[in-house]
Amino acid sequence: MDFSTKTASRITGVLFIIAAITAILGALFYKPILNDSDYLVQGSAHANQVVLGALMELILVVSAVGTATVMFPFLKKYNRTIALWHVCFRFMEAVVITVGVISVLSLLTLSQDYIASGTPDLASYQVSGTLLKAVHDWTFLLGPNFFLGINTMMYSYIFYKSKLVPKFIPILGLTGSLLILLAALLEMFGVIDQVSTWGAILALPIFANEMTLAVWLISKGFNGSAVHSSKH
Repeated sequence: MDFSTKTASRITGVLFIIAAITAILGALFYKPILNDSDYLVQGSAHANQVVLGALMELILVVSAVGTATVMFPFLKKYNRTIALWHVCFRFMEAVVITVGVISVLSLLTLSQDYIASGTPDLASYQVSGTLLKAVHDWTFLLGPNFFLGINTMMYSYIFYKSKLVPKFIPILGLTGSLLILLAALLEMFGVIDQVSTWGAILALPIFANEMTLAVWLISKGFNGSAVHSSKH
C-alpha cells in the first residue's frame, strides 16, 4: 500500500471518529435550549454553550462530507455510480444537519430577545419556539437517521464487493443501515420517540460499524491488494 493510500485511510478513520464525537457533544451542549421546559430562559442563560453545540455540529458536517470525498477515489474504482450517489447523499445529509443548526441558533436568538424584551408576550414566543424546535427535530430525524442509513448502505455495499476492508465490517454496516432506516421510519410515523430506548438500540449497530471501520482504517488501512487490483 502506498503512502497516499495509507494517508487517505487514516484521514477517513479520523473523520469518522470526529463526526461521532462532535455529534454526541452537540446533543449534550444543546440540552438547555432543546430539552429544558424553560428553554426560552435557559437558552439565553447558556448562550455560549448552545453556540458551542452549533460549532460541534458544523464540525460534524465538515467531517461527514470529508469521509465521502476522501473515500470517493477508492469507491469509484468498483462502482462509480454508487460512489457518486454516496457523495451526493452525504452532501444532502450535511445540508439537512446545517438547517438544524440554523434552527437552533435562531431559537437562541428568540430566547435572547425574549429575555431582552422585559415583558414579552409569552404565547407568541412559545409558538415561534415550538416551530423552530420542530424544524430541528425533523432535521435530526432526516439527517443523522434517514440519510445516514442510505449513505452507510451505499459505501458498505461497495466495501463488501471490493474487499477493501474485512467483510465483517460492511456486513455490520449493511445491518446497521437497515436498522437506522427502520428507526427513522418508525419515528416518522410516531411509533417510537426520536429519543427513546428503542431508538438507541436500533442506532447502536451503525455506531459500532463506524467506530470499527474507523479503528480499522487508522490501524490497518484499505486492503492494498484490493486497491491495486481494482479497475481504473
